[in-house]
Parts: sequence; structure tokens; C-alpha cells
Amino acid sequence: MKPILITIPFFHGIDIRGYGSMLVLAFLSSTWLAYRRAKREHLDPDVISDMAFWVFLFGMVGARLFYCVEYWGVEVKSLWQALQFWKGGIVYYGGIIGGVLAGLVYRQFHPFPLRPFLDVLAPSIAVGTLFGRLGCFLNGCCFGDVCSLPWAVSFPRLSPPWEHHVIYELIPEQAAHSLPVHPTQLYSAFDAFVIFLLLSAYFPHRKRDGEVMGLLLLCYPISRFLIEILRSDEGVFLLGMTISQTISAGLFLTGLVYWAWLLRQPASLHRDQVAPEGAGGYRLTAA
Repeated sequence: MKPILITIPFFHGIDIRGYGSMLVLAFLSSTWLAYRRAKREHLDPDVISDMAFWVFLFGMVGARLFYCVEYWGVEVKSLWQALQFWKGGIVYYGGIIGGVLAGLVYRQFHPFPLRPFLDVLAPSIAVGTLFGRLGCFLNGCCFGDVCSLPWAVSFPRLSPPWEHHVIYELIPEQAAHSLPVHPTQLYSAFDAFVIFLLLSAYFPHRKRDGEVMGLLLLCYPISRFLIEILRSDEGVFLLGMTISQTISAGLFLTGLVYWAWLLRQPASLHRDQVAPEGAGGYRLTAA
């Protein structure tokens, strides 16, 4: 855990937080990757650069709002605490909901072919998740259950796992570290990396636009559901499942319905329906 990466010794010291730094890396790397892939797929890359800020902004708002609603009165007890997102406390699925809504609103004012861009964005979502989860590890949030495995991690005093263990009287308040726990943040980061490799490998073999995003809709909910079993920072929400497991189950079912619809669509790709327009440019012939 390293909530503050470095302190800049000017203006009375400016703290550069690990969590925020990873979020910035998530934004930059995922946007850059989607931009490059859009160009390769003969899509307008400016759609990515124009939309990225709004998706990130409303994704952060959605992620923080979801967290505040879920933990109001427990972890968040005032409006000021609700605004302190740089200290951690965002929910992944809330960010997805916020980002999706921002993208759909953007598309209403600036139409673009949806399924081809979904495929371009899918691997970038995995990359963003990877860096985001590394930020969670640096911050100490999204921790796992107590375990005795060789790779278990103990977090320092005043960290989220330490506070959790003190509240449940697992350790005394004088303890310097939390009990060893599953580093579920690193599990999630590794999972995101594997999903990124899978999506990237499948990308050139897709038969119709939208399949890459469809693959993400099936893979991520399964791995997230399983990793959630090892976490102890969320309580039961529905039918013995946490709220994230409940959303994962719903997202997986949505993915199945999406694939059932997608497989009934013609096997064609948007990139095969564009015509050259000058040197280095392409004219879109399908929406």
C-alpha cells in the first residue's frame, strides 16, 4: 500500500497520490489504445478523443455516486466526505454505468457506428480496469478475506483493511498492520490483463461487429463474480450475493441475450464497408 507516491517539495508540498495516478494512467492508456485501434479499423479516431473526457468524467461521477449510496452512513457520513474521491471509494460498476450513459448521450449529438466502436473500446476497458485495480492496491481498498497463503498481504495501520479488522475486533487498535488478506486488487488486475490479451487475440478473428464487446460481457462478469467471493468489504445484497455479484450475474445474462441477437446478424465487418478517400483517409459508407 502506498497512498502517496511522491511529495513535490514546492508550495508547502504537493502529494501525488497513487490511486489518482493510476486513474490518470488508466484514462491515458485506454484512450490511446482505442484511438490507435480505431484508426486501424478505418473508424474516425476523433470520436474516441472527443468522447473520452466525457466518458471518464461521468464514469468517475457514477462510480463515486454508487459508492456513496452503498456506504452512506458507514464509510461516507457527510457531503464533504462524499466529494473526497481522491482518497478512494469508487465502485467499478457505477463507473461503467456512468461511462455508458455519457457515451450514449454523446452519440445522440454526434452519431457514429455503434458496434464497431464497441469492439474498439472493449480491450481499452480491460486496460483501464488493470490500472484502476493497481490503484486500489496502492490505496488499500477493495481488499480480500483473511488468509494464510504465501502471497497474502498485510496493510499498514489506518488502511481500509486495518480499520475493517479493528471494527470487527480481529486485531487491537494498537496493531501496526492488518491481518494477512487476499490481494484481490492484484487478482483483479491480473484478470483484466488476461481478458485484454484474450480480446486482443480474438479481435482479428471476429466475424461480425460487436463480438469483441460480447466476449467481454461474458468473461468479465464470471471472473468478477469469483473474485468477489474472496473479498470481505461488501455485505450480502440479494440471494446470498454481494451487490457486485448481483450485477455480474445480470451482466452475464445480458451478454447471453446480446450474443443470441448478435449471431442472427449478417457476418460482416464495418471495416470492409469503407472506401479509400485520398491518402491515409477513409470514407464511411455504413452507419
